[in-house]
Amino acid sequence: MGIGMKATMVTPDYIDANPLDLLEQVADIQNWTFDRSHEQELNLVAAGEWRDYQISLNWRDDFCGLHMASALDLRVPAEKRKTVRDLLGLINEQLWSGHFDMWSEDGTVLFRDTLLLCGGAAATPEQCEALLHLAVEACDRYYPAFNFVIWAGRTPQEAMAAAMFETQGTA
Repeated sequence: MGIGMKATMVTPDYIDANPLDLLEQVADIQNWTFDRSHEQELNLVAAGEWRDYQISLNWRDDFCGLHMASALDLRVPAEKRKTVRDLLGLINEQLWSGHFDMWSEDGTVLFRDTLLLCGGAAATPEQCEALLHLAVEACDRYYPAFNFVIWAGRTPQEAMAAAMFETQGTA
């Protein structure tokens, strides 16, 4: 399944359901802490390799869209924001799904993705799991790159080289 994800068996009655109901089941199976603040919003904490990630999921009936955002608990100082924007561009070029963003107001870095279910489509357990898995995987892979730029003063290119380096085997 991937990094830190358990195989899940979600009930098959997901047709015509709010996808947040499915995501609650996935979070429960993964033993992740979650809170349903209201019918259209679910907040959960997903265990990652570097840290636990706060993930907010919002369902919009009018768009038939499930929006997911995970703040990385990083605040980019004003003097580093241009460099981090350059890093964001390099990272986003590598992503197959979703993207990293930085709020201009306070420099918060987050990962965002959306699952559109227009035309009567229903979310499946596999789609919900994939949405969460891809988010945790992207955050784990690139979290150190942001720290390299923000705290270690590395260039975006150096940070990307480190993030893309993959080790083989175990020590």
